[in-house]
Amino acid sequence: MAQWIDACAAGDIEIEDLIRFDHGGRVFAIYRSPDDEYFCTDGLCTHEKVNLGEGLVIDYTIECPKHNGQFDYRTGEALRMPACINLKTYRVKVENGRILIEI
Repeated sequence: MAQWIDACAAGDIEIEDLIRFDHGGRVFAIYRSPDDEYFCTDGLCTHEKVNLGEGLVIDYTIECPKHNGQFDYRTGEALRMPACINLKTYRVKVENGRILIEI
């Protein structure tokens, strides 16, 4: 059964940036878009399980720091090789200045 997890304060993430969030032995990446919206994906690249928290965020994409694969973090869609498997995405909401993700 899915549950909402308090991940961080909304102000912890700069616009067009991300943070790594670990919970229950899993790694997540939480993004803040240029439109000041929040998104969440699995935090490891689907190509070689590299931590996306060290990646580059540009507009609505995250670029893996190892082989430069890219994903649309809003949908998880793999956009550039060598990444060819989409990232799993998670619902996000903001309550009382806190980011919650549904896992």
